[in-house]
Parts: sequence; C-alpha cells; structure tokens
Amino acid sequence: MDYIKISLKSDLDQAGADFKKTIEDMFQSMNPMFSLSERTWKPLMDIYETPEEIIVMAAIAGIKKGDLEVEINTRAVRIRGRRSFMLPGEKTKFCLAEIQYGTFERILFLPAQIVSETATATYTNGFLQIRMAKKPIDKPRKIPIEDETGDL
Repeated sequence: MDYIKISLKSDLDQAGADFKKTIEDMFQSMNPMFSLSERTWKPLMDIYETPEEIIVMAAIAGIKKGDLEVEINTRAVRIRGRRSFMLPGEKTKFCLAEIQYGTFERILFLPAQIVSETATATYTNGFLQIRMAKKPIDKPRKIPIEDETGDL
C-alpha cells in the first residue's frame, strides 16, 4: 500500500478554463494528439460518509504517486495530479482515444467538518483513498444563571 503526502492549506482556490477546454475537446476528438496547451481532465470521484469519518475515492489509474498532490482543510479537499501520455509505438494509429491525459484538479467540498491533522491517503490499484475523521459536534451545555449578588 502506497501512502500519499498530504499538505494542509487554509485557502483552496480554483481557476476556471472552461471555454479553452471546450475548444480543445472539440479538436481533441478529431485528433488525440491535438492540444492548445496543457490538457486538463476530471477523474471520477466518490464521497462516502459514516458517523465517524468521510472517505473520498478517486479513480486515477495510470498516475504515478509522485505526480499526485492532496491538500485539505476542515471543509474541502483538493486533489491535483498529472497522467502522462503513453504512445504504444512509433507507427501507432488511433482507432479510438478515450483515455484522458494531462493535468487534473478537483476540489470537493465536504458534507461535514473534518479533523485535517489526522487525515490519511493511500493509492492502491489505481484508486486514491482519503480518510478523514469528522470533527465532533459541539453539544450544548447548560450553565447556571447567577443574579448580581453572585447567588444562584
């Protein structure tokens, strides 16, 4: 089982390049080698919740552990990485090209606050799993009301 390095951040920004990606996708469907710039894609992900923890699963087969980065705070997870293009041979001609290559970034907002310091990540068989303990819910506490003389 491989472990992924996790860095804790308080600010999770997300840059949008939807228009550029749409144009690139149009040309990419005609020729998989076409690229205006660095290709981006979104891997499939699941979020599971138990009473004690939140689990994120990401399907990212073909990505080296060193090309992955996970950042978390109490409310969100950012997963970034890169899948390098692998051409099987020099005289290869595409008949179908569906596997996405290049960089990806996903920011997932969590259904509950987590304890970021105890989070763990593993990468096995093409799946990245991030486990995060939920923050305990603060229970209301009754306090006595005193009068001005200090009597209860």
